[in-house]
Amino acid sequence: MLKNYLILLFIILLALSCKKADAPPPHINSFYKKVITADDRKTITSEEAKTYHVDETYQYEYRTGNSGHYEYNYNVKGINVKGDSVFGNINIEGKCGAGILMNDSIADIEINTEWISYGKLKATDKKGNEYQLIVK
Repeated sequence: MLKNYLILLFIILLALSCKKADAPPPHINSFYKKVITADDRKTITSEEAKTYHVDETYQYEYRTGNSGHYEYNYNVKGINVKGDSVFGNINIEGKCGAGILMNDSIADIEINTEWISYGKLKATDKKGNEYQLIVK
């Protein structure tokens, strides 16, 4: 009888010592991109539309996303290194972003932007030309 109890105890201990393999964490789909491109400002995805927000007390045109992961859209104006006037529209998440600049004499220019101070941005195009911009 004691032998049966020992076998049963051994089986229970063996069963308890086996661990289930942890399931891999579920994949979370996110509409946040690691890098913002100039084309991001052209459309708002259905996921972004769920968090679309306009607040006229701030300078941005609209905002999408959730706390800590906002993406802002701004109209900007400024000058290039020659002093020519430019204007355009950009998307920014955190400190960096991208967008399109225009002026009367040139085609659209894709730019990457970076905040340099409140309301002021430095932008560069694919050719390395620099632009000083401010938020409208």
